[in-house]
Amino acid sequence: MLLEIFTIVAPVFGLAAVGYGWARSGSDYPSEFITRLIMNVAAPCLFVSALDRATVEAGDLGRVVVAALTVLGAMLVLGLLLIRLLKLDPRVYLPPLLFPNNGNMGLSLCMFAFGDTGLALGLGIFMAMTVSQFSLGILIVDQSGGGVGTRLKELLRQPILYAAAFAVISLVLGFKLPTWAASTLGLMGGVTIPLMLMTLGVSLARLSIGNLPRALLVSGLRLGGGFLLGLAVVSLYGLEGTERGIVLLQAAMPVAVFNYLLAIRYRQSPEDTAGMVVLSTLLSFLTLPLLLRFVLGG
Repeated sequence: MLLEIFTIVAPVFGLAAVGYGWARSGSDYPSEFITRLIMNVAAPCLFVSALDRATVEAGDLGRVVVAALTVLGAMLVLGLLLIRLLKLDPRVYLPPLLFPNNGNMGLSLCMFAFGDTGLALGLGIFMAMTVSQFSLGILIVDQSGGGVGTRLKELLRQPILYAAAFAVISLVLGFKLPTWAASTLGLMGGVTIPLMLMTLGVSLARLSIGNLPRALLVSGLRLGGGFLLGLAVVSLYGLEGTERGIVLLQAAMPVAVFNYLLAIRYRQSPEDTAGMVVLSTLLSFLTLPLLLRFVLGG
């Protein structure tokens, strides 16, 4: 079991370490460009390619997405109660609680732990969280009154939305890509996870921890609370096997780096959000072996 866990986490830690070392060496790493490349090209290709390749049913995908959204809804209620109790600013502290790192870290763990089927199901959750972050997340942090239309336009500009729609429709209809298209999309999508993990490492090198007590509180709630909510939800829906494992893994991920980008864009204490991203990610390096041992049934 220990060797199996090491086999899963070693690529995650290794590629993140490469990104961290690259940034610390002073070498240029255009994070903004690479993030756009991932979201606009690589991730959509990966989504279509993974669903075309995996032996997964539309019902399986639907169940894990519904479970993930249930975890999100439960965390929203608990987060609002806690933030009101502690008199914190919801624009700063609610998004890090709600939106875990289902991309950079979550997808790689889903793939290494559960193969192509795990990757396809993990991508379903990643897509759902991306849509939620570009809608609910922006609604929380943006108090400028930009209106629903503006936010909807921003959401509709995301290529992964259309890739997901195409992939799900193809899955339902039983349509398979021609070999040349599957090979092309697979090649383009193949860069997604390595680039995501290297970008995570670069982010850890560039960000610093601000407001340690609050960062520690949010990190604990994101990791521990996410796991407990995930456990309750998979029990509620009766999920088993790979579906159960994917929901638990994605629910217990650290704070997503994208929360920091939103905090910068909308000027919502980005230094505090950076602290939550860094600390929760570092703590997750300690909790991941335990999480994987539980998920894999050891």
